[in-house]
Amino acid sequence: MQARKPAKHPYDRLTPDTVVAAVEAMGWRSDGRLLALNSYENRVYQIGMEEGTPVIAKFYRPDRWSTAALLEEHAFSAELAAGEVPVVAPLARDGRTLFEHKGIRFAVFERRGGRWPEFAQRDDREWMGRFIARIHAVGGRGRFRQRTTLDVASLGDEPRAWLLESDFIPDDLVAAYESVTADVLEAVSRQFQLAGEFANRRIHGDCHPGNVLWTDEGPHFVDLDDCMNGPAMQDLWMLLSGNRREMAEQLGQMPAGYLQLTEFDYAQLHLLEALRALRMINYSAWLAKRSSDHAFPRAFPWFGELRYWERHVLDLREQLSALDEGPLQLD
Repeated sequence: MQARKPAKHPYDRLTPDTVVAAVEAMGWRSDGRLLALNSYENRVYQIGMEEGTPVIAKFYRPDRWSTAALLEEHAFSAELAAGEVPVVAPLARDGRTLFEHKGIRFAVFERRGGRWPEFAQRDDREWMGRFIARIHAVGGRGRFRQRTTLDVASLGDEPRAWLLESDFIPDDLVAAYESVTADVLEAVSRQFQLAGEFANRRIHGDCHPGNVLWTDEGPHFVDLDDCMNGPAMQDLWMLLSGNRREMAEQLGQMPAGYLQLTEFDYAQLHLLEALRALRMINYSAWLAKRSSDHAFPRAFPWFGELRYWERHVLDLREQLSALDEGPLQLD
């Protein structure tokens, strides 16, 4: 399959001068230093200040979230911070946290340091469990009205249908992809049924180690861009690694901290591999939909190649086997 030449994208307008001008228009005085940080969904920059420490400016991807949905994210961040949950909430100017410059909305944050967590020690995993429980305790006080609610349709059926209607999947693999995803989504739906009725609370939504920074004072989250209504398990499974025995050990230790602050629904163990399967399907569609962004071909040059789709189909078949094994057994 031939690589696509990206079309002109709204982010093309986001030059270094534009980034600095946007922040300065809201009252921050830059010294001109600018550092682009790793981010593909949005554009994120560290900007030096004439006085004080640098700030972080996040320019939101156009047409992804409504203004109301972004304000819900900001309000959730503020609610968590008010509850002394260590998250990095957007800074306000004149009572506002969401700004716009040349048609692109953005927010400004305090710069926070830290390292990615390793979760090598039981104490760290229990600490993370307590941290997520604090987020969920606050999240359980209400629901998002403008943001996504996690379900099989939005993260599985819809991205699958979109990909099958596109021309991203090589012709020789369309039938294999269609077949294996149908089987996977059927198995996912069974696991959701086995999980029974579960609370859909406000959660982080994209809780992987890259979104956590760890200091001597413990963990804090730096990105709530994907916060949504969903099950607690969505904020736990992406922190696991290794084989089933290792994941069971890790997950068994996180609730030890989680249960100190709120209840843990063990029926949601049925959702762990189901949520992983949904993410696999949705991720490929996400890459395809972002292919017009000039940053994506550079960051993901392998996407669209035959071997990518061959590997993806194989991974989905392996995931189907994981779904058939049933939930992890915790000690």
